[in-house]
This record gives sequence, structure tokens and C-alpha cells, in this order.
Amino acid sequence: MSVKTASFGTTKEGKEVTKYTIENKNGVRADLIDYGAILVNLFVKGSDGAERDVVLGYDTVAGYEADTSFFGATVGPIANRTKDAAFEINGVKYQMDVNDNENNLHSHFTEGFHKLMWTASFYGNSVTFKHEKKDMAMGHPGNMKVKVTYTLTDEDALEIHYEAVSDKNTVINMTNHSYFNLNGHDSGSILEESLCIKAAKYTPVLPGAIPIGEIAAVRATPLDFTEPKVIGKEIDAQEEQLLLVKGYDHNWVVDQWNEEMKLVATLQDFKSGITMETYSDLPGIQFYAGNCITPVTGKQGVNYVPRNGLCLETQYYPNSANQEGFPRPFFGPDKPYDTTTIYKFIVK
Repeated sequence: MSVKTASFGTTKEGKEVTKYTIENKNGVRADLIDYGAILVNLFVKGSDGAERDVVLGYDTVAGYEADTSFFGATVGPIANRTKDAAFEINGVKYQMDVNDNENNLHSHFTEGFHKLMWTASFYGNSVTFKHEKKDMAMGHPGNMKVKVTYTLTDEDALEIHYEAVSDKNTVINMTNHSYFNLNGHDSGSILEESLCIKAAKYTPVLPGAIPIGEIAAVRATPLDFTEPKVIGKEIDAQEEQLLLVKGYDHNWVVDQWNEEMKLVATLQDFKSGITMETYSDLPGIQFYAGNCITPVTGKQGVNYVPRNGLCLETQYYPNSANQEGFPRPFFGPDKPYDTTTIYKFIVK
């Protein structure tokens, strides 16, 4: 197995963007770019033997530069929402960009990790992207050395390994924001796919999608995915939590979290025969059903609309920097950030 490279065009600032392709012995293939450390394509063969690209995205750098939906993005340094766009460390308040009503979403829309050029290297079946964040960039403390390594195994698993070291105490909560559609990015709605989440509890939200601070049971609610359930079955139920965010866009609390790698979600498409298992060592997973995808023309001229793809974002809970009852994403000189997420594909 080896990595192949090709040009992916240039940014509007004239920087060359390179595409890195990893392919395993089974023909599973991942395309990555050094702009945003983005996952552009992920090709998997279905039960009919036909190859499908199972992530939404764009064919050009310009598409990703203009993108507002975070297709395929490496999000950081803080993914998801932070209340009032601020947090405190040792009594010092740090103010981030106010970009989601009065809150912060995904650190910064134009300066976040998904909009930066990364330095890439590759070896074997892995591609590593590196970035050095300056102290107080995006209002975020610490000079940070960040690495994101994508590895494609012969077991049809895409592993994403995140590493970061900061010279100051800081908050780090990165994720991958790929939108999956296991029947292919061009196949329309994900509402007929089946999802199981290994979580008996979730974090309910207020208007604006900030967690209330409580951890609640999913039982007897439309948010119960403890057994496989077709996503469209209850997504439009007249239930307050769904109405607040136009469907599913919540953090599920991983059962019996112990910082060890475990299966946290299983997604299945009955048309393609493709199943995707998500493994993580983090305490939460955000299931976002793509309710608010901005209608846009994507790869191969395909028109994407809401609910054409879904995200399974492994993470610390949203706003966990400000919520004492949640696992805390504080890291620093004596505590490096190190976490892995795995998306494994099975064809039945």
C-alpha cells in the first residue's frame, strides 16, 4: 500500500493544494487534501460490487474555500458550540468569535483549522497533516503543535489520530465533520439509513443548541437509538428537542466511557449493503442529520440539500469547557491531547 499525490488546484491566495490518495488491497480509497486536512472522497464498494463515494464534498479548492457546512473538515481547536463564545482557565476569560447567535460554533468560520493550509507527509498507508497555531489565534490560548494522521487499513477502516501539545493550559476538542451517505454522496436523502448509538443518555439543549447542563435518558424519546432505528422514523416528531434544532443535532453520552477505544455507533444503508462502524475513545458523539446543509452544488455537479448526509462527530460534550458536570477538555504543557476515531466499513 502506498500514497499517491496529485494537484488539487490553488487557493485564492495562490497556494498549491495537493491531494493525497490512500488505497488498500480491497479497493477502498480515501482522498485527502492539505487545505483544511479535509477528507474529500471515500470510495467503498457496495454489495453489488459498485464503487460509491460515501462522503459529501467538492471537486475544487474553491468549493472548500466557500463552504459553510464543514464538508469533510478537520474542526478545531474547539469543535461544536461554546456558550457566549467564551471560557475561563485559572480565572482568565478567553473570548472567541461570536458567530452562532451569541455563541461560538467550531472556533472560527474563516480562520479555523478547516480553512488553513497544513504541512503534509506520508508513509506506508498513512498521511499526516501538521499545523502550528499561534498563541491567541482565534482568541484561543497557547502556541499549539497539532497533528492529524489519517490511516487506511486493509480491514477497511479509516483511522483518524489527533495529537496536540500546547505551551499554555487551553481547551482542545477537535473532530472530523464528514457528512456520510452510505449509498453514495449523489444518492439523496439519508433518512432511510439505520443508526444505532451506544448511548442510553444524551445532553439536552437550549435554544441555540447549547446543552442545558443536564444528562438525560433517551428512553421513550425520539433520541433513543440504543437499538438500530431508521433515521427518518421519528426525525420530524413534534418533540421539543427536535424542534429546537430541526431534527437530530445532539450529543450522545457514550455508555461506560473509560477513555478506551470502543464501538460507539453503527450506521447501515440497506440499498448499498454498506455498514459503517464508528469507534472512539472520547466521551461523546454528535449525531447531526444534516438538517441545515446550505443548498449547494457539490462533487460531480450534484446538488446537496438538507439531510443528504449525516455527521457522527466524536468529541467532548459541547460547551464542556464551561460545564463542571461534563468531562473537561483542558490540556496543556503537562497534558497533551491524543485521541483516535475509527470509521470501519463492512459490506453485507
